[in-house]
Amino acid sequence: MKQIVQVRLETDASQLDALRRTLTACNETATLIARIAHDKRVFRSRDLRAITYAQARSHRGLGAPVAQSCIRKVADAYATKNANLRNGRYGKPGSKRYEKVAAKVISFREWAAQSFDDRCLSWAYDEKNPASGRVSIWTVDGRVKNIRFTGDPNQVDLLRTCRSGETDVVIRRQRRGGQVRAFLLATIDIAEPETRTENVLNTAEGWIGVDLGIENIAVTSDRSLAQHLMSTFGALAPSGSAGRGSIKERRTRNRELRQKLQKKGTKSAKRLLRKRARREARFAADVNHQISKQIVAEAERTGRGIAVEDLTGIRERVRLRKSQRATHSSWAFAQLGAFLSYKAARAGVPIVAVDPAYTSQTCTACNYVDKRNRTSQAVFICRNCGYTAEHADILGSDNIARRAAATWARSTAPSAAQDMTASQGLQLQTMPLGPGS
Repeated sequence: MKQIVQVRLETDASQLDALRRTLTACNETATLIARIAHDKRVFRSRDLRAITYAQARSHRGLGAPVAQSCIRKVADAYATKNANLRNGRYGKPGSKRYEKVAAKVISFREWAAQSFDDRCLSWAYDEKNPASGRVSIWTVDGRVKNIRFTGDPNQVDLLRTCRSGETDVVIRRQRRGGQVRAFLLATIDIAEPETRTENVLNTAEGWIGVDLGIENIAVTSDRSLAQHLMSTFGALAPSGSAGRGSIKERRTRNRELRQKLQKKGTKSAKRLLRKRARREARFAADVNHQISKQIVAEAERTGRGIAVEDLTGIRERVRLRKSQRATHSSWAFAQLGAFLSYKAARAGVPIVAVDPAYTSQTCTACNYVDKRNRTSQAVFICRNCGYTAEHADILGSDNIARRAAATWARSTAPSAAQDMTASQGLQLQTMPLGPGS
């Protein structure tokens, strides 16, 4: 399982200046290669290297490994852009937005991250201080040695034992004070613990169902955890002097402010929009980390699995009124699913994605399905047997847990295992969520 570890470089003024000028040279070279790739319509890394390698070396005097890294960066950027165009992210072919994106040449920011392999960036660890070490980095001024780095002791230990692949050098300007700092982002490859396969997973009690929604970001079939999530992030979160309200309320306030700034249209408004976009992304990631961490911790503590809704393609399937579209699509549910997946894999907790169809309309007492069962967002009253759920979202998570038990039982049956082996060794593993509602 691959993860990213970040450490901070403790540079002096001359070392930081050398790193800044190195990133500038690399990104200017990458922008030049991107222009050539766009003009000649050559996007594959191997083909692009054949026509740009000499120019990449001579443009700013880059070393051979760094020049090749710039070429790969350009090829990857165009691969992502072309995939987004094919998948319709920028509209249909021929539309104004599609043509604008297709005609635009990719360019790179002055301090955009640059990858270095072990020939250009070498590590040395401090045996006495588990939270630090030193690196040696190639720059346009030559090799800069003995740059001290610091980080969390546990993460530095992972770097020492599990680091693999290239390392990204990143320079950022701090939000407060405007101080410029350099960081290293390194990939680690750690072994996943064996996923549990107890018999309890064949029953609904062996799973924590997770229902995702707009009013409540996540509600679980575990009652105490569900109440905590709803009172911290959902509809029960206090507002006013006691708190800042639910996530939905904060999203609404942010959206209204974005609309005002977009309508204003001045340079300062656009600058503030970019600043707020980064702030909202950080906020969403923080909330998703908190929710996923609490769900995985509870599943690990109680020996249960995690069941989530398979929401892949929901934005294409669901049709909404215009007033509902922004609310429906403004939360990073796919990110929440990814966080749940990797945290569960790291803890050895099984996680499955189930079909979410009718989970909010199905009575858990008599299995009667009717959209009229859900009389409001929070209220569920069965039209057949009269069963009243404590909360409609909790009932939905109960149904998700029940489906997870059935899915797990089928996947572990001998015939199912044979079928899965025959189809390219497919295994029931953690799977990311698609865009959510």
